[in-house]
Amino acid sequence: MKILVVGSVAYDAVETPAGKRESQLGGSASYFSVSASYFTEVGLIGVIGNDFDPADKAVYESHGIDTSGLIEANGKTFRWSGDYMDDINTAVTLDTQLNVFGDFEPELREAHANAPYLFLANIDPNLQLKVLDAMNGRPKLVANDTMNLWIDIARPALIELISRVDTLLINEEEAKQLTSEDHLPEAARAIVDMGPNSTVIKRGEYGATLFGEDFSFAAPAYPLERVIDPTGAGDSFAGGFMGYLASVDKIDQESLRTAAIVGSTMASFAVEDFGLDRINNLTHSDIDERFQQFVDLTRFKPLS
Repeated sequence: MKILVVGSVAYDAVETPAGKRESQLGGSASYFSVSASYFTEVGLIGVIGNDFDPADKAVYESHGIDTSGLIEANGKTFRWSGDYMDDINTAVTLDTQLNVFGDFEPELREAHANAPYLFLANIDPNLQLKVLDAMNGRPKLVANDTMNLWIDIARPALIELISRVDTLLINEEEAKQLTSEDHLPEAARAIVDMGPNSTVIKRGEYGATLFGEDFSFAAPAYPLERVIDPTGAGDSFAGGFMGYLASVDKIDQESLRTAAIVGSTMASFAVEDFGLDRINNLTHSDIDERFQQFVDLTRFKPLS
């Protein structure tokens, strides 16, 4: 496998202005792995309960995702409930039931530990560190995601992790919380100073901004007329971003810029339907056409 992702597998109950779903496959590892699978080989490490539907596991397998690290534990699968009724960009959490995810201890097999690309999805940074330490040598690229909860309750472990990764993916509000900087470029600079070579600041309907040591690049959001369900947008972005980099096996500035557009492309598909419904059924022609539309969005003539 080219990419290993370690993260959550969940059942989500979601309500948006477009409608409501009582139980749909979700979790950071789900969105990431399906998105990345359009570009490269992916292995998933996570935990599910006895209630996990075999049809949902078949979703991963239909994309060629290695699920040998998806462990079934005695109990119920992680469940999350939220709504976007007040603001389509911000989820209001109504209920969280960790269930078997509360005792999740990632276990890496030999093939997992040799993966050249590693994505540490949004889980406890102490677990993210354990996974990184369990790898056989340093992967070519290590990226991680995080959230405000870990900034609040696990900051020392998170800071250590950030110092050891190549790229941090984080939303704008969390970047400012992490760095105590109110201005986005200053927050990004503070993150890069912590150790990563780059950071991707996710900005919802405003796209994402990539910051490196000596460059920055803004990837726009696709101008959709209607957003159905934004739940997996960030993880789908990460899957496209990492999947592209693994496919070209380059991590230079030009590749990072293109990866940001690929990430935005995959995120734009994810929000067009509930859960994984849209990105589960893409063709490579769909992706190529949407990517070209992003190119057209950002094309302009020089002044002279």
